[in-house]
Amino acid sequence: MRIMKQRLWKKLEVLIYCYTSTKCERFSKCALVTGGGRGIGFKICRKLAENEIRVILTDRKQKDAIEAVEKLKLSGNLDVVSHQLDVKDSASIAAVANYVKSNFGKLDILVNNAGASGLVIAKPQELRSFKDGAGFLEVIDEHAHLLEGILEENYELAEDCLRTNYYGTKAVTTELLPLLQLSNSARIVNVSSNYGELKWIYNEKVKAELNNVETLTEEKIDEIIKWFLKVYKENNWKANGWPIVVSPYKISKAAVSAYTRLLARKYPDMLINCVHPGYCKTEITSESGPLTPEEGARAPVMLALLPNDGPSGIYFAEMQPSTF
Repeated sequence: MRIMKQRLWKKLEVLIYCYTSTKCERFSKCALVTGGGRGIGFKICRKLAENEIRVILTDRKQKDAIEAVEKLKLSGNLDVVSHQLDVKDSASIAAVANYVKSNFGKLDILVNNAGASGLVIAKPQELRSFKDGAGFLEVIDEHAHLLEGILEENYELAEDCLRTNYYGTKAVTTELLPLLQLSNSARIVNVSSNYGELKWIYNEKVKAELNNVETLTEEKIDEIIKWFLKVYKENNWKANGWPIVVSPYKISKAAVSAYTRLLARKYPDMLINCVHPGYCKTEITSESGPLTPEEGARAPVMLALLPNDGPSGIYFAEMQPSTF
């Protein structure tokens, strides 16, 4: 009863805010996109705004966020604003949450798009021409010996990748959940990857724990990440059944997908899904993908605009539901 009263008071606060404030136009939907300054994130912002969603475009660099919004406004009367957000910085996350609360009262859509690759592409041209131009489509463990000198990885990059892709997604979501709970149609879209599919993990214990949503907890996911970083630092991850190539990225996206399913189970009133947007020509792939960023934005936007009877806790491979 007490929890129900608290929720009613929160709803009432939004009603009062929206009635008295010119900043909130009678329950117009509000979306926040992380990593919106370029690539797929930028196109997600554009598509959401074109669907008459008020968009808060965020980026780690305030300058990039401002310039991205200026570009969008040149193409039409889109309702887009910018805000700095570093998903690895708790103060930055708290600041953007306070901005959303103060200016819009609630949040309807959260797209966790910001990401890090966990590697350096030392020879972009060789990657683009690798295996007849397949690029990252052929960056698999069987070709590990062929990728030496093309891709460079180290512990610092691995740690940054996990902090951005998994812990950043979790931190932003946790901070914004109270504002999403004020919406009557909350959507969370976590941008994952086909590299996050469990087939890349050979450690059966880890695979089973991530796959069993009935027994999975955030603590278990965190323990798996800590274990991976420990053996990675010791240069012993291959012997422990972890992916051989692009290992930090694969583990980070597997964690994102597992966290998404866990979150959907915990909050059945929201629609929470994760998605592989496709292999796109972006900075993170060294412009080596067959799809454009606009094509990559289609699936995340589809999930952000799901009807109220849409699916939740599902991993999508581009536009189609798939298996984790």
